Amino acid sequence: MTNLTFAPAHQLAQMIRKREVSAVEVLDAHLAQIAKYNSRLNAICTLDEDNAYTTAKLADEALVKGENWGVLHGVPITIKDIFETQNLRTTAGYIPLKDYLPPQDATAVARLRSAGAVILGKSNMAELAGDYQSTNSLFPRVNNPWNLEYTPGGSSGGSAAAVAAGFSALDLGNDFAGSVRQPAHFCGVYGLKPTDRRISTAGMIPEVPGMPICLRQMMTVGCFARSLEDIRLCFSLIAGADARRPDVPPIPLDIPSGKSWQNLKIAWIDEWLEVPVSRETKTAMATVANKLSQTGLQIERWLPENFHISHILNLYTRMAVYVNSYAQPMDRYNIRRGLGVIFRTATQGDKQLRKLGDFSRFLPELFNPSLKGYFQALTERDCFTAEMDRALEPWDVWLVPVAATPAFTHRPAWTAIDIDGKSYPHGVANGAYTMPFNLSGHPAVVIPIGKTENGLPIGMQVVGKRWQEMEMLAVAQEIDKVVGTFQNPPGALNK
Repeated sequence: MTNLTFAPAHQLAQMIRKREVSAVEVLDAHLAQIAKYNSRLNAICTLDEDNAYTTAKLADEALVKGENWGVLHGVPITIKDIFETQNLRTTAGYIPLKDYLPPQDATAVARLRSAGAVILGKSNMAELAGDYQSTNSLFPRVNNPWNLEYTPGGSSGGSAAAVAAGFSALDLGNDFAGSVRQPAHFCGVYGLKPTDRRISTAGMIPEVPGMPICLRQMMTVGCFARSLEDIRLCFSLIAGADARRPDVPPIPLDIPSGKSWQNLKIAWIDEWLEVPVSRETKTAMATVANKLSQTGLQIERWLPENFHISHILNLYTRMAVYVNSYAQPMDRYNIRRGLGVIFRTATQGDKQLRKLGDFSRFLPELFNPSLKGYFQALTERDCFTAEMDRALEPWDVWLVPVAATPAFTHRPAWTAIDIDGKSYPHGVANGAYTMPFNLSGHPAVVIPIGKTENGLPIGMQVVGKRWQEMEMLAVAQEIDKVVGTFQNPPGALNK
């Protein structure tokens, strides 16, 4: 029989519908995998075993009656602990929310339930989604399934680790600065950041319940899977307008063009000049370009004119300061935590690189934000988005690294990272390749493309045009056939 814990979600759904296996049997397999390995990974922070069993049994009974709940009928999934789940603890790794039981599901969660998914638990994460590692004050840190001494990334590290380790067929995450894409890269899975406002953020923290809805730009809902087919399936279920978020436009999903391989035109780049990537990442990107070129694909090394990462990161950070200013309570704990991040980004790492990621210069705007300053930042963002729209128009997709480094060893939050003998500020190392597409709003999907010498995964972003995720995913799937595939993490899980 197929290994149920590593089978893709669409295959599990088909097997359950054909009654080749029951939903309860599939759930049993996943719960056994969690029981065996979660104590090493800490990827699942809240397990809802009883309700999952009840739902799985009902799913099997429904099939006997000839009922089909949807395309994920009986498939077990996990949900990042940042999304509200009705009557199931939702903490966002934040102590004041340790006993929070939401009255309703987040919109994206409700849509997956409506498609027949069985929610077996919540995946661990960085506190209030505020780090590129997944540590918080409520639960043990999340470890990378490829090597327990390494981080799975963040803030959605538990999501990526859970999918990579066979705990879950799909996981729902969010991405404001790379929180889906960086963990997907670190854990060797597929991860999607859609177009800005494509998917409703209703019921998603880090806007702590009771606070105003501030994260109206750059924050996206995404997903993790072990195949692009599952990414496409999950995305198609959760995308679309929502009465709870009137600013999500009712734009239908695009229809892939069906272009032939030879007619595709692909751009690629291996690094920004101001933020070099690790030697192994650069080699992996060059290998991808070479493999694709050998198939006859039109692929060209390319960077848009006036693409200055220093200006882009500066604008991104200004936007982030404004939209985060009111999202969380300004209590002593949060102020102290935030100042610690600012201090480390201002004092750690190479001096030139620090200029790109130094939050301290935005302290005046953080503590005294002005409406005029916010509107100025929004206007600059609109200009950047329009520039990127024009620049990407001739290309089908753009291939870009995910981060300056593969997964790194655990360390205190926001401390510097050594990459090939050079010290990088934490935010620059992890966010310099993802933040530009949060700022512009363009969609990107991460596919695995190789491994480092010590066996850690390396991923690559496939960036598409805004509102054309289905086209981007179709092209990414063709590229994936040549350069990528999901592999089970062999090392840490077998020790």
